[in-house]
Amino acid sequence: MKNRILKISPYQLLILIFISFILLGTCLLKLPFATTEGIRWIDALFTATSAMTVTGLVVVDTAQSYTLFGEIVIVSLIQLGGLGIMSFAVLIYLMLGRKIGFKERLIVQQALNTTSVGGIILLVKNLFIFSLAIELIGMILLSFSWVPDLGWGKGLYYSFFHSIAAFNNAGIGLWSDNLIGYVGNPIVNIAITSLVIIGGIGFTVLSDIKYKKSFKKLSLHSKIMIVGTFIINLAAMFLIFALEYSNPNTLGSLHSLGDKLWASYFQAVSPRTAGFNTLDIAGLDESTILLMLLLMFVGAGSASTGGGIKLTTFLIIVLGVLSFLKGKQDIVIAKRSIALPLLFRALAISSIAVLFIFLAVFILNVTEDAGFLPILFEVISAFGTVGLTMGITASLTIVGKIVIIFMMFLGKLGPLTLVFSLARPEKGKIKYPNEDILTG
Repeated sequence: MKNRILKISPYQLLILIFISFILLGTCLLKLPFATTEGIRWIDALFTATSAMTVTGLVVVDTAQSYTLFGEIVIVSLIQLGGLGIMSFAVLIYLMLGRKIGFKERLIVQQALNTTSVGGIILLVKNLFIFSLAIELIGMILLSFSWVPDLGWGKGLYYSFFHSIAAFNNAGIGLWSDNLIGYVGNPIVNIAITSLVIIGGIGFTVLSDIKYKKSFKKLSLHSKIMIVGTFIINLAAMFLIFALEYSNPNTLGSLHSLGDKLWASYFQAVSPRTAGFNTLDIAGLDESTILLMLLLMFVGAGSASTGGGIKLTTFLIIVLGVLSFLKGKQDIVIAKRSIALPLLFRALAISSIAVLFIFLAVFILNVTEDAGFLPILFEVISAFGTVGLTMGITASLTIVGKIVIIFMMFLGKLGPLTLVFSLARPEKGKIKYPNEDILTG
């Protein structure tokens, strides 16, 4: 038995740990005092998975269906899922003075989606320091708006809950309409989007900024993430503003230019795996929905609280295509060459993601009484661990919920983690002669 346990790969162990905590969360949410009127097992499982994978899709109204105990379970799962179970395990080991072995470092590496085990322990330490400090600041900022509105007790609690949810890029909120009631509130908009961006940019980038303190000295990954995040958020904001300006169901119903800009900015940032919304997603124009599908699929950064294929993965593929079109043999960015195996990895991640998305959409089109676009939006939102929906989550069948549960799980752990847990990669020792085949 012991030998069998030792033979479990880091990928398999990570999946088992995640499943164990999801099942524990499911059992806790099924307790009579966790809900106001009871909840079905499948709905408890769905909620626990959504929280643990920091997605934010919900089949029941969080504010109306769960008691304070249930909400604490949900926010605890969000924190565990966002920062990583293995990160907490490493922290406990360090506090007890225990040595962290190579296998434990490998598991943390997979959990945080980093490329090397080097510096993992330092990254975990920084992860907790950054996270707790940023969440505390976010809570204080939100309390300036919500304490006057809700009172000290409820205001601080709501600020605490939403700060953790936003930083961990989980769109679970305590209002039935999410944050639509605060569409033009500068404090809420700035606090939530800042938490989302910082949580989604990646802990390696935050650690890099802490030690380098100069943009020129940052690693190529950090530079790409900072510049790429800024450009994508800004471009998405102006596109949403232009596309939705006259839409009576969204920006068209807002009277001031400031409210329209705040709403455009918020919905530009949110699809990057956050899941909060200040506009009715079902009321958006189809062109805006298409833009959000791309943003959700791309997602946030590696070693972050977000999901998706990751921004750097997307950029490597784009740069690879551009290099091919220009007839270049190498992928070059900022006077640095990108190794070919990284392009293969990026293509593998994207291809596996597209395959699972296709299968999930196909199944849901058979089982669900909903249109193609809402189903596609739901599936990509689940894979990107976003949490936005066009309003079909609550009406999903049991099969539909199981499919979305799997997609949330896949999006959080990553396509390669799932595939490598089933089949370990092997390096070929034999080289064969080349031969051309026709393509295109």
